[in-house]
Amino acid sequence: MPMHVGGLQLFKKPEGAGRDYARQMYEQLRDVEEMAPLFLKHPHRSVKTGGQLVWQPDLEFDIDHHVRHSALPKPGRIRELLELCSRLHSTRLAWERPLWEAHLIEGLRDGRVALYTKTHHALVDGVSAMRLLASVLSTDPDQRGMPAPWGAQPNARRARELDKAEASLAGVPVQALRTALGITADAAGMPAALVKTISKGLRNETSSLSLHAPRTIFNQSITGSRRFAAQDWPIERLRAIGKATGTTINDVVMAMCSGAMRRYLLELDALPDAPLVAMVPVGLNAKQSHVASAEGGNAVGAVMVQLATDQSDPARRLSAIHRSMKDGKEALSSMTPMQILAMSAIGQAPAILTPLLRMQGIVRPPYNLIISNVPGPRTTHYWNGAQLMGTYPLSIPINGMALNITCTSYDGNMAFGLTGCRRTVPHLQRLLTYLDDEVSALEKAAGI
Repeated sequence: MPMHVGGLQLFKKPEGAGRDYARQMYEQLRDVEEMAPLFLKHPHRSVKTGGQLVWQPDLEFDIDHHVRHSALPKPGRIRELLELCSRLHSTRLAWERPLWEAHLIEGLRDGRVALYTKTHHALVDGVSAMRLLASVLSTDPDQRGMPAPWGAQPNARRARELDKAEASLAGVPVQALRTALGITADAAGMPAALVKTISKGLRNETSSLSLHAPRTIFNQSITGSRRFAAQDWPIERLRAIGKATGTTINDVVMAMCSGAMRRYLLELDALPDAPLVAMVPVGLNAKQSHVASAEGGNAVGAVMVQLATDQSDPARRLSAIHRSMKDGKEALSSMTPMQILAMSAIGQAPAILTPLLRMQGIVRPPYNLIISNVPGPRTTHYWNGAQLMGTYPLSIPINGMALNITCTSYDGNMAFGLTGCRRTVPHLQRLLTYLDDEVSALEKAAGI
């Protein structure tokens, strides 16, 4: 069960670029004068560390191992690119080295150059990875001398962000548990919120806690092999649907996934009678929460969204999803950031313990799949003159959750990245067709 997140970026060569441009781009990424500390550490465990994992600097760091140059076989279609990314995303990162890789890929028949990167989730999450990429991009197509994402930058703010990313999270589970039990002062009011959330979960109502997800083909043990599919849609199309129906873009994204999952499972004769449940990470503005900490900031939690896959009508599915998302966010907004973390930890416990105890198929899954939305740059960006044409996320299927759908917005498009277990999720690429069909179905239902 590889635990790394990945990203696929497509770049258009600048005007006047020669035939060896891809090689030059690779060398710019490889020949880094000074590495950022985050990318020079690897995990280490021994008797001296008491069996605990700690970060240790790599004293024999080899940049050629981490930054690689690849080429696609002919005919160099997107199909060949996605197949290569599927294989690259399947292999585990070596613990004796820093936990990241980057592959500059040429050979696309339209002349574009691709960059696939993967980084262990212990170093960065999807949002951090997107911010890291954005930090080395520019809106100026004429700017040059821009560093690689893993290069050290003389920027105090970025250094502080990297320091935070490297901080140990060993104390989080204990603190979350203490908060959930109402032991700390910060947990004031938590018992009432906990009782209300569990009560709604028991009644199979929308909440930040799910107790009624049906069993599906996704909720079983998986292999380490992966299949990746990606495509993007204009955000304006999704915004128009939301405006016409009084819903949000995120609701429309969820409805697209719902309709696609319904058709996919119907085709496999595997659609359960009960609606599928998706775990959706959400960011809440703590200043808008009446019990939030005075410092503000972002409170990140998870909403368990009923996808209404038991409904055949696209409009009804969208309406049900909108209510589910709204109810879940309202439940989280009544808690402080630490309480949200605690509640999310409680909701995640079955997903973690079930595969650990090898109880797939015995214990009901807490949810059926993960759907997340990571915001990216809204305008066109460049890296040393190469225009970023698209960015597509690769995420982490886990045991008992064989499919992960992550979306990223960039320059007017919403990109979907579907990552699934190659064996457990057959014909994954068909979901792209079903997603496209669902956009059209939602537009028709909205009267557009």
